[in-house]
Amino acid sequence: MWVTEVLPSTADRVDAATAVGREWLERRYARDDRAYVRLNMITTLTGTAAGTDGTSESLTNRVDRTILGIIRAAADVVVVGAQSVRAEGYVVPRRARLAVVSRSGDLAGHRLTLDPDGPEDQVLVLVPASAPPVDAVPGMTVVRLPDTEQITPVRIVEALSSRGLTRIVCEGGPSIATQFADAGMIDEYCLTVAPVVTPSGTPIVAPATQPATEPVGMLVDGAGFSYLRLRVR
Repeated sequence: MWVTEVLPSTADRVDAATAVGREWLERRYARDDRAYVRLNMITTLTGTAAGTDGTSESLTNRVDRTILGIIRAAADVVVVGAQSVRAEGYVVPRRARLAVVSRSGDLAGHRLTLDPDGPEDQVLVLVPASAPPVDAVPGMTVVRLPDTEQITPVRIVEALSSRGLTRIVCEGGPSIATQFADAGMIDEYCLTVAPVVTPSGTPIVAPATQPATEPVGMLVDGAGFSYLRLRVR
């Protein structure tokens, strides 16, 4: 699990499997601000968000999962679309809340495992005011976004911030990621690029215009994966 820092060009090299290596990664992904929105996703060299099994699970590796855990641990809440929850078999983060965005409120088929001794709002289900009743299980809290039939990134951030959840990580899928990008709500893009060539599919994000970003960090591991951080100017 060796990782080398390419940008800045320090050429520092650590073993991400060790405690020292994890602390090193934590410093790279640390943020000082109390409120932000990060997009954290993985893509193939051809820009697709999923592997041959239709999920991102077949693209990831141990370093990517370590970085995913570090980003989540620093966040208050992880935002994800309902379709991704059904397809990916999502795991509720250990330290952060999970906010599932759904137009219908239908989470049928989800494989979320909730802690029976955990808080009532381990999972927040964000739905429009017009959505039908949601069949929530213990540990789920339904949040109806007022006076709207559409779920917009602005409404999502407002609803989460009102609960004190201001450090937000959006993990997609592609549709919600694109909505956040088009709304100008993303402060930092954290992208893992897997060294895999896949058939063209749904891109991880497809904004209508190019956001003004600058690279602030890039890591490369021994398996050819790269980990890029882009800050929005």
